[in-house]
Amino acid sequence: MILTGPKAAPGIAIVSVARSATRRVLIDGLAVPTGYYKQPVDGPVRVGPLGLDGDEQADPSVHGGLEKAVYLYPVEHYAFWERARVAVEAAGEGPVPPFGPRDAAGNGEPPLEGPLPMGALGENLTITGLTEADAWIGDELVFPDCTLRISAPRNPCYKFNAAMGFRQASKLMAVAGVCGFYCSVAVPGSVVAGQAARLVPGSRSVNVAERFANRKLINMR
Repeated sequence: MILTGPKAAPGIAIVSVARSATRRVLIDGLAVPTGYYKQPVDGPVRVGPLGLDGDEQADPSVHGGLEKAVYLYPVEHYAFWERARVAVEAAGEGPVPPFGPRDAAGNGEPPLEGPLPMGALGENLTITGLTEADAWIGDELVFPDCTLRISAPRNPCYKFNAAMGFRQASKLMAVAGVCGFYCSVAVPGSVVAGQAARLVPGSRSVNVAERFANRKLINMR
């Protein structure tokens, strides 16, 4: 039986669980493999050492593997991206297309109007109550049937630009530090939307925001 468990201070919880198979989408005229476009899942999803059952990554050198098995993104940042898309279009740098991929033949899926759907940042778990400054490398998120260990910030790439609909998206993520974070799977099990998590501190030598900022500085050299 999967339990949602007690609400954990300061209120860390799963808002949505999402996954996707890899697919080819059209980016700058090229058919590119990606596992970016995650779809929310109803009900419990099994989590193994390599991530969620049914979830795939197109480039395991960057995403996935034991250390980057599950990608978490704070729902608190969604309003930031919705405002950014509106601002880009208002500045004449758009138009920003409705969120959603175009397949390798150039055919678009039904437009997703309005607010960005959960999973739109490519995350497996959309969470609330924990952002990058308070997420420390090595901290553990203990859910009722699964434990995840925070391992690294996410580094955006050109596929993120394509998904958001404007070329400055990756740069904006870097500047604002709204990157989300990867986790390894310390205790396999399952997750479901609505579950709360208990945060267990690790060594706390560096948090996700600091690690992301350090990587940004290195990439700028």
